[in-house]
Amino acid sequence: MEPYDSSIGAGEASLLAAFFSIPAIILWVIYIIGMWKIFTKAGKPGWAAIIPIYNIIVLLEIIGKPIWWLVLFLIPCVNIVFAVWAINLLSKSFGQSEGFTIGLLLLGFIFFPILGFGNYQYLGPAGAGPVTPNFDPNNYNPPPKY
Repeated sequence: MEPYDSSIGAGEASLLAAFFSIPAIILWVIYIIGMWKIFTKAGKPGWAAIIPIYNIIVLLEIIGKPIWWLVLFLIPCVNIVFAVWAINLLSKSFGQSEGFTIGLLLLGFIFFPILGFGNYQYLGPAGAGPVTPNFDPNNYNPPPKY
């Protein structure tokens, strides 16, 4: 009688990998579609959401922070603090509260598409200074161009 072999074969390993990879890819695609729409609402190119590093630069432009913040995203532990701060500023740039920020952090694959496809308006970069609380972009008349 042969001893019990507890190792899994290549077929079982690939099935297990597919079982976890396919849902992760679906969630990633949903997240990217939401980010694409958010970038478009903010007046930036939507395709920037799929380019690594450049998408962070565009996000920093949307929230009104300098590009050198990108360096802070490369420092371990510091990057967590600044990523949470950036997501909070993104939420504020669309007129949302800290509760929405928590949703973006914990359930991003749900809240990023909500922010992108919902009727939320981009109010301007929240990190650049105070946002006018009673600003209505639908009734905004820009000054005439001469």
